[in-house]
Amino acid sequence: MTLLHERIKEKPLTIVRNESWAKPIYETNGLNLWYGTSHALKNIELAINEREVTAIIGPSGCGKSTFLKTLNRMVETATDVSISGNVTFKGNNILGKAMPVEILRSKVGMVFQKPNPFPKSIYENVAFGPKVHGIRNKAMLDNIVEESLKKAALWDEVKDRLHKSAYGLSGGQQQRLCIARCLAIDPEVILMDEPTSALDPVSTHKIEELIRSIKNDVTIAIVTHNMQQASRISDRTAFFLNGEVIEEDRTTTIFNNPSDKLTDDYINGRFG
Repeated sequence: MTLLHERIKEKPLTIVRNESWAKPIYETNGLNLWYGTSHALKNIELAINEREVTAIIGPSGCGKSTFLKTLNRMVETATDVSISGNVTFKGNNILGKAMPVEILRSKVGMVFQKPNPFPKSIYENVAFGPKVHGIRNKAMLDNIVEESLKKAALWDEVKDRLHKSAYGLSGGQQQRLCIARCLAIDPEVILMDEPTSALDPVSTHKIEELIRSIKNDVTIAIVTHNMQQASRISDRTAFFLNGEVIEEDRTTTIFNNPSDKLTDDYINGRFG
């Protein structure tokens, strides 16, 4: 057992509860997850507040992406997964039968590390979700596509080539298109798994500006390895290590006055 493992085992979990005015949209209680016999998430107690950006940080393999994919149940597509505990979305347990996965994913969009536009036109990428949900009126679809692309700060760049292939866009544009595709179904939450790790600094800046511009309309949980990014764009930060939440608080507190030495060591590059 490493010193870090011993340090985690002997120290009670530090969770700073959300302020009284904050309203959680997600809450996890006693969440445990295993891949076979590998214990990937350990007794996770964490809330994600409405209309805030929550950054999830920690070294590779610490459970960040697994946690994120649990929130929309994508983790269940992996083989030999078992879960215990509760994950509630707006008070409803998403792990039970009360909320079908299709309903959950209509409310919770996801953006991945690498842009993954559909092999369709720019227009059809954005219109895909609304069509799945039964919208067929062209004027309505046109309006949804335009508004979604504007929210994603992409409209001015693509309005003259909406019916061209999405593969003709740059990597940064493709990622913003994927965000527009999420916005088109009017989600309540967008989960982002390292959405800028494959992008250049200019594209990264545009995605960060986009996140700031939409956070009053949609809740965002973002996994990132970039400490500067987490400090720039998030309201709250949760630090994961070895499948546990070591500390969670306002981002300014986590980065300026963390209560756990492990948090301080990670943020300042002493490990990870």
